[in-house]
Amino acid sequence: MTSQASSRQPKYQRIADALRAAIQAGEYGPGDRLPGENDLMAMYDVARMTARQALGVLQNEGLVEARKGAGVFVRGFKPLRRRGIERLAQEQWGAGRSVWSVDAEDRVLVVDQVEVQEETVSDPVAGVLGVPAGSRVWVRSRRFVLDGKPVLVATSYLPSDIVADSAITQADTGPGGTYARLAELGHAPARFREEIRSRMPSADEAERLALSVGTPVIQIVRTAFTGDGRAVEVNEMTLDSASYVLEYDFDA
Repeated sequence: MTSQASSRQPKYQRIADALRAAIQAGEYGPGDRLPGENDLMAMYDVARMTARQALGVLQNEGLVEARKGAGVFVRGFKPLRRRGIERLAQEQWGAGRSVWSVDAEDRVLVVDQVEVQEETVSDPVAGVLGVPAGSRVWVRSRRFVLDGKPVLVATSYLPSDIVADSAITQADTGPGGTYARLAELGHAPARFREEIRSRMPSADEAERLALSVGTPVIQIVRTAFTGDGRAVEVNEMTLDSASYVLEYDFDA
């Protein structure tokens, strides 16, 4: 039955399956170049488009990446395990540790392209924050680069009446980050809500994350609430889907 089903697969899918199996068996390791389109055309007696589609399947899965003028290579980047519950625990940021320290462990994390300014907020975000439409809020935009690979761009929106003149309006918010500073201001997050969806990236997102063609992104929108239910931050995050494993560990 399996053999019959396999024979009914499109040729490009069978080639992709064979290459994937070779990668998983270690025949091609991280950084190794896969056979190119010409090689696959000769090996499998297929048209160029079929060979291109086969390589495209592996690119879309995040297993390989195309390098312009050089070929297609097995990705050497180890996916980042994002521990969605542990990283937001108060014992984490309350002790002055970054929420990222749970994910990055001993890997090299750089935050660049940092922009902090007061802006007029969009109506949907204003509604979540409970401020009038057209209000100005503080906006923190940044990009996170892990082991030299851009993995995430994030934009946080925070009410001006809470964070004005605080360290949150500076590029470096200090130990524990934004949540520790909110706690110092008397607005400690007590509850979080995250909404997750997958989609294709915009041109700007693809450029900032250095995404291979066809790689989708994961969008996570997190809202932080105080104990009395006020929303004190909306954080819109765009993740390179091929660079992440989302992990949620909780009791039944």
